[in-house]
Amino acid sequence: MDGFAEKYVIKSDGFACAENIVVDSDLRITVITPELVRIEKGGFCDLPTQTVLFRNLGKVDYSFAKESDRITVRTDKCEFCILKSGKMQNVKLSDERVVTDFKIGNLKGTRRTLDVTFGGVKLGDGIISRNGVALVDDSASLTLLSDGTVEPRPQAEKDIYVFAYGFNYTSALRDFYRITGETPLIPRFCLGNWWSRFWRYTQDEYLDLMNKFEKKDIPLTVACIDMDWHWVDVEKRFGDKAKDYPKPKNPIAYITGCFWNPGWTGYSWNTELFPDHVRFLKMLHEKGLKTNLNIHPAQGVRFFEDSYVEFAKHMGIDEKNKEPIDFDFTDKSFIEGYFKFINSPMEKEGVDFWWIDWQQGSRSKIEGLDPLWLLNHYYCLDRQSKGLRPLTLSRFAGFGSHRYPLGFSGDTAIKWSVLDFQPYFTATAANAGYCWWSHDIGGHNFGKLSDELYLRWVQFGVFSPIMRFHSANVARKSKEPWKFGGEAERITKKFLRLRHRMIPYTYTMNRLVEKEGRPLIMPMYYAYPNRDEAYSVGNQYFFGTQLIAAPITHKVNKETHMADVEIWLPDGRYTDIFMGEVYRGGKTVVQRDITTIPVIAPAGAIIPLDGRTSGNDCGNPESLEILIYKGNGSFKLYEDDGETLAYKDGHCVETEFKLEENGSELKFTVSPADGDLSLIPSGRKYIFSFRDVAAAEKISVVSNGEAVDYTAEKKDGGLSLTVERVSSDKGLSVTLFAGKGKI
Repeated sequence: MDGFAEKYVIKSDGFACAENIVVDSDLRITVITPELVRIEKGGFCDLPTQTVLFRNLGKVDYSFAKESDRITVRTDKCEFCILKSGKMQNVKLSDERVVTDFKIGNLKGTRRTLDVTFGGVKLGDGIISRNGVALVDDSASLTLLSDGTVEPRPQAEKDIYVFAYGFNYTSALRDFYRITGETPLIPRFCLGNWWSRFWRYTQDEYLDLMNKFEKKDIPLTVACIDMDWHWVDVEKRFGDKAKDYPKPKNPIAYITGCFWNPGWTGYSWNTELFPDHVRFLKMLHEKGLKTNLNIHPAQGVRFFEDSYVEFAKHMGIDEKNKEPIDFDFTDKSFIEGYFKFINSPMEKEGVDFWWIDWQQGSRSKIEGLDPLWLLNHYYCLDRQSKGLRPLTLSRFAGFGSHRYPLGFSGDTAIKWSVLDFQPYFTATAANAGYCWWSHDIGGHNFGKLSDELYLRWVQFGVFSPIMRFHSANVARKSKEPWKFGGEAERITKKFLRLRHRMIPYTYTMNRLVEKEGRPLIMPMYYAYPNRDEAYSVGNQYFFGTQLIAAPITHKVNKETHMADVEIWLPDGRYTDIFMGEVYRGGKTVVQRDITTIPVIAPAGAIIPLDGRTSGNDCGNPESLEILIYKGNGSFKLYEDDGETLAYKDGHCVETEFKLEENGSELKFTVSPADGDLSLIPSGRKYIFSFRDVAAAEKISVVSNGEAVDYTAEKKDGGLSLTVERVSSDKGLSVTLFAGKGKI
């Protein structure tokens, strides 16, 4: 295997189990699971594709019958009737429904981008449907070769995957990941707050801004530097030759001519703005910030770039003639040189990851091959080759893009209608397996940002996959909290600190995305597919396993200063984590002022928070606050080094929390940590916040059979117990006794 293949081959095995295949002339049917079949017509492909990496999930028990015009395949779950023309005629599900129309009822998936949108937009189909069957057409997907390159299929064919999971949406998504590859575990720092702005900062201005966030005790974990980190006024600085680059064939790119400003692409630091970029990056790291640079690669590498001479020689170009090196991610030599001479040196200087701002269409030198997909694919594999987790910030490039987190939804308008669409859009993307959308919180341009709209967007951002501020290159569009009213700044600061403190919780959910295929943001109907109400609350969703969020996306009533929002809760007891209000199952309209949104915890919920209440550090904390809501429940806190692939070799640790309510007693147990204990403190301070227990007649705190000292106080209407040190290898139990009656 050559060096390119070692770095840029994704793990895959396109061959199906031979016993699961039925062939009739140029029709091939592969039974992948009892509820998932593949139909090929006109040609057969056993290579992995851009979408599907694996087709052998084990032998399936099935039978089939051939007739003159059709083949019927029966499993213990479904009956598939396939015409010999390759058309799916009908599917009979285990609940006896017979589905013939495969468009009706599709619950939709996602789309490439929300760039320059002003509200709701059309989404592509997803892998689940209320009618029980969804089709995924992989016919246009190219094949992945063993040398790391991509090429068209040997011959044109129809290639359809039939997902017939009925209402078992969770299994459909899990099996989708089994054939397309898992969603990678994203680095821990991604789950904090990001600062990003399209602005011509100087080095000192940017550092001063980070100092101001620090002084105001507003936590950040990622510092993005938009395109002005590199030379932009290239004609003025380097002459007319700087305009010598390939021009786009995409007419939209011509219309939006700013995309093709000669300085749109760049790979060399602007030394006028950043005279010592190495020191700049080092200082950001010292503040606990990871760094991210924006790039627009389409214009290639020109003579004025720092990397040009070495790269040109690598490509066999005479550097003396100043010929541009055309961007071409279909060329192995270009890909190798690109990462060797551009990315790797900059990463050694302190660039942590890249924002691939590709806006130049879907054409490349290979018919049907989208440069956006190529960029996402090779960038993630390059990072993985260095022992780091796959990571970019880039747009969605079709099914399978979940392997290349994170998603950048583009430049959206600053409008209530855009905010109103984003919760639904973000949750629905789960139906395409896409879990990590990052939006421009507060919107990008084309509107006016009031304090109220800003706050509501921040509140949604805190309970979205990625909390990333961003704005256009316009002074009045900037998103610093202190540029809004005093109340808005205070509330924003509170929510941003909560986002940072929730990292132990969201990082555990991150692990569930990778390990179990359970998205952080998930529509209500995944858990309640037979309840019509679950489909009627599109802007309400599960935020991990322990919370339900319903962001407010419209203005408050001018008279009451409250906003109404309709929520639906399944049967049970629920508590709003901000208000303390208790709800029973059913549909109801709740009201909230500008300070909060409905975020609901079911009975038995356990929510671990970082015990630290200041600073940017997002590593495994020495203190934890556990929010506890009475009932019965459990939670396994997951931790590792936060950034590398070492967890795949077992370098990770889990700590199980368990809550048991038994009449007048409520017992909370912290089990001894299990795994590589070197990754976490040997002992931790714990704050046990029983949020819906006002008092207890008696309290018992025991570790390893011995009583443990604690302090107790009433806080926020509940009872808070603090234990200064709990040994990670021993664990602890806390029991509250109510005396007479229930706790």
